[in-house]
Amino acid sequence: MDLKPAGGRPALGPLARLAPEPMKIVLNWGRRYSLWVFNFGLACCAIEFIAASMARHDFIRLGVIPFAPGPRQADLMVVSGTVTDKMAPAVKRLYEQMPEPKYVISFGACSNCGGPYWDSYSVTKGVDQIVPVDVYVPGCPPRPEALLQGILTLQQKIADESVPGRYAPPAAGEGGR
Repeated sequence: MDLKPAGGRPALGPLARLAPEPMKIVLNWGRRYSLWVFNFGLACCAIEFIAASMARHDFIRLGVIPFAPGPRQADLMVVSGTVTDKMAPAVKRLYEQMPEPKYVISFGACSNCGGPYWDSYSVTKGVDQIVPVDVYVPGCPPRPEALLQGILTLQQKIADESVPGRYAPPAAGEGGR
């Protein structure tokens, strides 16, 4: 039985599509409060990510487990710092290695839009040109509290999404989510 249709996303069986609403709430609740984070940290924003994961801010209380062993065990990729054009294939490859459902937080001005280096010939003008981004966290560098707010925003987005919609193959002409 092939679980991956042409779009590359796992297919839901007919029974899973008919799951009652309480079951969908439970599935979203489980995903919402068990996010394994893969940090793609490149600069000063990565230091703020580390500060957010320590005891003072403690985002484990939100159900976020920092420092997944690798992208294949992660649900959430946090991209922080300046992404260069030469680094773009590595970011894309790491994103593609993550299992569905996968989420991305762009953390800091450099990963959002290039930051102070936006006019450099080698800087990608935002990580959203490489992978789809779910939440943008502004700042240079953003405070750890801003990352916590971004995680809460992502958790609310996960709670509001429909299970069949998340796993449905992309529509014709649509490249990703």
